[in-house]
Amino acid sequence: MKKLTQKLVKLLAKKKLKVSFAESCTGGLLSSTITSISGSSKVFTLGLVTYSNQSKINTLKVPKKIIMKHGAVSYETCLSMVKNLNRISKTNISVSVTGIAGPNGGTKQKPVGLVFIGIKKGNKTLVKKHLFKNKKRSSIQRATVNKALNLILSFSK
Repeated sequence: MKKLTQKLVKLLAKKKLKVSFAESCTGGLLSSTITSISGSSKVFTLGLVTYSNQSKINTLKVPKKIIMKHGAVSYETCLSMVKNLNRISKTNISVSVTGIAGPNGGTKQKPVGLVFIGIKKGNKTLVKKHLFKNKKRSSIQRATVNKALNLILSFSK
């Protein structure tokens, strides 16, 4: 993952793009991964860990009714997180992550390993749904970070 992160930081710096993150199930791992690379200060602006519903509502201004109707782990919540992060951070690229890292907390409708990753660049916004099969918490978190980094890379070209 380090090579991917280095490549991403280099590309973002070359294109003078700034990135920000709103993380839930990854608990800051995405921010930590990018800041582990020398030169990341040129491209990384803001990382928020909005782990609780309350922090999603208060900090990211996700409407309470979205979380009540669809749940914190949903396409709708992820979309609201990324759009509002973009307003707050004013970065070129904003990324949001929400999911169930396990090993507990999953249901039939929303199993452990279900993750939504949102990205916004300019007027282009995308939310991708992933279901990671490895049920180990650390594996789900790392796989989520890897998918997010690859998504940013594809949006940055």
